[in-house]
Amino acid sequence: MSYVLFDIGGTNTRVAISEDVKTFGKTVKFDTPNDFKEGITLIEKAVRELTKSEIRGVAGGIRGVLNEEKTEMLVDGGAVLTDWEEKPLVNELKARFKAPVYLENDAAIVGLGEAMYGAGQGEEIVVYLTISSGVGGAKIESGEVDKASYGFEPGHQILDIDHTILGEDEEPTLENLVSGMAIEERMGCKPYDISQQDAVWDQLAYYLAHGIRNTILYWSPDIVVLGGSMIVGDPRILLKDVETHTAELMANLMPVPSIVDAKLGDSGGLYGAMAILNRLA
Repeated sequence: MSYVLFDIGGTNTRVAISEDVKTFGKTVKFDTPNDFKEGITLIEKAVRELTKSEIRGVAGGIRGVLNEEKTEMLVDGGAVLTDWEEKPLVNELKARFKAPVYLENDAAIVGLGEAMYGAGQGEEIVVYLTISSGVGGAKIESGEVDKASYGFEPGHQILDIDHTILGEDEEPTLENLVSGMAIEERMGCKPYDISQQDAVWDQLAYYLAHGIRNTILYWSPDIVVLGGSMIVGDPRILLKDVETHTAELMANLMPVPSIVDAKLGDSGGLYGAMAILNRLA
């Protein structure tokens, strides 16, 4: 019997098969279509190419805000996969594979992967933050994504409360301060075109440290794992700068937990899906 792992992102979808919910094999990657039915068909095609065995379980993540039952995406905040909104994703996959299906937010499922197999392995309370085109994240506790009615949105915390940095026309959130899309809009170029020596990278580390400070105070984790292209890319926000600024901001408050880079790269969501199925197997 086989288990299906999937990760539906705004740009790419990844699909893999695990036979033992401990490891997985070859990954099939394809461009994520905005058309929901086409996307489901491509996932099924990838699975049929990877295995001829009966499917015992399916798990994966998708971007956006999920409904409380975690059966569909309610809204894609980035307005990328608009045709997937309010579509019966779990029911469609159940019908195709005749097996139980488990769905999570994409950032949460990557966080679970990092907690169980990556940089947060062995820690009880893990916070995962992804800083890429947007900012997302999740709290993982005792090997499970923490309970929430509609998921976690740490990227939407307000930082620039008096609008001195972003001005009056921009929502003053962590995401609008440090995400790749925000930097491109503010500076008129892609983040990867900015020299690592440019002072903007330390400035971004300083802004990010404020968001991490708040997150530590809210969730009190054992470790904070940072991922996404703005963290692991080249150039990037340097971990040492984030650690320095966070320590300064947390002085006299509480001990600062470990802050580390993610380890699993583009496969984090697949590892998280495997962790879900491993727990339920």
